Amino acid sequence: MKSKRILVWFRNDLRLHDNEMLVEAISKSDSVLPVYFFDERYFETTRFETLKTGISRVQFLLESVLALRKAFQLLGGDMLIVHGKPEDNMLKLVSQFDISEVYHHREVGPEETLISAHVEDVLWQQKVNLKHFIGHTLYNKEDLPFPIKDIPDIFAQFKKKTERDSIVKSCFEAPEKIEFVENEQWGELPEITDLGFTFDEGVMTDRYAAGGEAAGLRHLTELVEVGSDVYLKPAKSTADRPGFSSRLSVWLGLGCLSPRKVYWMIKEAEGKFGSNSNFNHILLGLLWRDYYRFMFKKHGIGFFDEASLSELISNPDTVDDPQLLKWKNGATGHLLVDRYMLELNTSGFINHSGRLLVATFLIYVLKIHWTKGAIYFEEKLIDYAPASNWGNWANVAGAGLDHKSKNTFDLEKQIKILDVADFSIPSLT
Repeated sequence: MKSKRILVWFRNDLRLHDNEMLVEAISKSDSVLPVYFFDERYFETTRFETLKTGISRVQFLLESVLALRKAFQLLGGDMLIVHGKPEDNMLKLVSQFDISEVYHHREVGPEETLISAHVEDVLWQQKVNLKHFIGHTLYNKEDLPFPIKDIPDIFAQFKKKTERDSIVKSCFEAPEKIEFVENEQWGELPEITDLGFTFDEGVMTDRYAAGGEAAGLRHLTELVEVGSDVYLKPAKSTADRPGFSSRLSVWLGLGCLSPRKVYWMIKEAEGKFGSNSNFNHILLGLLWRDYYRFMFKKHGIGFFDEASLSELISNPDTVDDPQLLKWKNGATGHLLVDRYMLELNTSGFINHSGRLLVATFLIYVLKIHWTKGAIYFEEKLIDYAPASNWGNWANVAGAGLDHKSKNTFDLEKQIKILDVADFSIPSLT
């Protein structure tokens, strides 16, 4: 009897825990072939003269892929590393390993969705099914109190109805045993230089986070286990500890952590230590991530209430504006803005408060279109996720569909913070 082999295509889901795609592939097959593609499109220069993926996220990605590969090796197998586009290599893999079906997690960004469509098209030529899973959200779409087409565009309404009428499912356990497709050549993990970076650029050393599932789980465990520490003590006001960040988004971005894992560990910590403002902040952040992903799923680029957006992205105007370059380099003369931008450039991360502040400065003080900031963040952020990044920038610019929510961007507050932080905003002429 012919054995059933399933190819498991990993993308932004680099973990074993709470991975329904992997669990089902194991249960529905005789053996599985885990695969990760290093797609050259993600390491190119954009029309905005930025990198699609900057060096800090590249390093984090390499660490995360390597960590997952080692996890598979501990289970007696490995993960196949392929250099190239999925649609250019999938048929060869299906034929070489006699694959019956391909599993992957569906993405919502336009570019990622198009790649899935290309792969689905080439697989159809061989009558091989591409099965889609949704593993990036806190709430499964089938558990929402409304179909995707009827999801409220206002975040406050989405939050109220979802929290009231939906449940967060329990996590899938990490598999303890996997039967792997037999293979001898598993491929080499690329070096930084293989992905377009020179030795002169070196390796980012000013980073606080290591990539991979184990590192993410350690960080999450430490976060919730120090419930009596000042790090998680409830602040009397937001001014007591401005800019709190759990930094969980770093591992959530590549799927090294599952949103449901974060949710249930926070709930367990609340039972032990009681609720506090920072726990609430983390849970609210998970809801915002869901909201933006579902908005992309519902509207696509139509989520941006800006008729000329496609043209602005396809044919950007001047990208070497001196004021834009000063903003990117942390040389605007505004002390707080520059501090955040230098932190972003050296570490690949700034907290949410910092992101709102530098976005406010770019859009409302420098009068530069928000897409140029979103594209720059795409290069620099370790935790870049298309829906959250572009959704948040649109929210600051007033270009999203949520114009009424009281939870949305507060321009007057951000301008006040800018004024208080640095009384002498330099001349921009």
